[in-house]
Amino acid sequence: MTAGTPPGAAVPPGAAGDPEAITPSGAAGGSGTPILPGMTVDSSVSGDPSVADEPGEAGAPELTGDAEVAGSPAAAGDPDAPGTGGEAGAAAATACPACGERIATGDNFCEACGADLAVPPPAAAAALPAVAGGSCRFCPGGVVGPDGYCESCGRKVAAARDHIEADLGLVAGVTDRGLRHLRNEDAMALAVVPGATGPTAIAVVSDGVSDSSRPDEGSLAAVRAALAVLLAAAGSGGDQAAAAQRAAAAARDAVTALARPPRTGTRPEATEPASQDGPAATYVSAVVTAGAVTVCWLGDSRAYWLDAGSGAAARPLTADDSLATQLVAAGVLTEAEALTSAHAHVVTGWLGADASDVAPHVASFTPPGPGVVLVCSDGLWNYEPEAAGLAARALPTALSDPLAAARALTEFALAQGGRDNITSVLVPFPLAETNGPALSYPEDLPVAEDAPVAEDSAERDDE
Repeated sequence: MTAGTPPGAAVPPGAAGDPEAITPSGAAGGSGTPILPGMTVDSSVSGDPSVADEPGEAGAPELTGDAEVAGSPAAAGDPDAPGTGGEAGAAAATACPACGERIATGDNFCEACGADLAVPPPAAAAALPAVAGGSCRFCPGGVVGPDGYCESCGRKVAAARDHIEADLGLVAGVTDRGLRHLRNEDAMALAVVPGATGPTAIAVVSDGVSDSSRPDEGSLAAVRAALAVLLAAAGSGGDQAAAAQRAAAAARDAVTALARPPRTGTRPEATEPASQDGPAATYVSAVVTAGAVTVCWLGDSRAYWLDAGSGAAARPLTADDSLATQLVAAGVLTEAEALTSAHAHVVTGWLGADASDVAPHVASFTPPGPGVVLVCSDGLWNYEPEAAGLAARALPTALSDPLAAARALTEFALAQGGRDNITSVLVPFPLAETNGPALSYPEDLPVAEDAPVAEDSAERDDE
């Protein structure tokens, strides 16, 4: 998703009221997990206070999230972009690896952020790459570099993450770059694990904060780390609520690990903490079994129950960690006013660097009958926040073809303007029986081929 202010950074002039900004650490309403109708909050699992959310998108339709990964070529057509020339002596200029501002060859420190230029930046975290080595569609003979830009004309070429569809049968999802962003900073991970008492379906979505460093890498690291933990728990038949907390902690650690090392320069500005160079992201997961749905979240990525019997029975399974939610709870704004206010997507919790003290929330839900669990980023619910409205768009297709329904939700968001990255993952309930092997996306995550379910796990969980 989009963010207006990176964690720990000052709000730039003119950014007051930015609807996509993160609130400073400690600004969160730490009143605990919201209790939603029909849900049980697991208070026995201690919350990890270091996990929090990210901002969403609302307000001005200006292009946001366009900050490039440090060292990437500048967009074509901008004569003042780092490395493209445009001013006298610019041919010898390059970009600061910490903040992306222009620096001159031979500079020891960045004038903008104080970074020690003698210290090489860390290697970028592994991510689904752009079509590196391919041909540029804008200029004859151009070759796409590993950063997704043409090495000849410098233009951004479609990346592998711009549009992804994953269909594992019992769970399917689509993530899309949208129409306003230069890259997809959302990420999703899915899995299906067979077991003696029935299959388990897992969905994880993370929305990278655009104004933090490398948000696309942060969101991908989060979903991969969380899915690995949830896969292991599904195979062991353990406590899903506790596993959800462990998965959120793993996601947090993965995002935090992407922060740059502390700077070692002699200038005062060069000693600012490494956390200010790290990515941030929101987070939501859902684990669906034969009789229950366990959700865990931090930020404003959401999970919904879309009831097949009645739109009125559809409901959110999460409550945003956002300033708007706090204002509604305090009676300052109505829900309708909050959606259109400048505070609509100011998040109070996020994963990653300089996170607030908001802990991840865990809740369980027992579906009353057939329906669909939807896990999504704010790029979708920005245009349809009500559960009943989402149910009307996804059902009945999602009950039998979740991928087709996810595509339809994506197309809806694009038709409404596609201002943010869009991710939708759908899990029809009850889960169909499957005799197939365990499956996951991304495919390289380890999955037990014959996942055992602990005997008498219900009794063990009650002890």
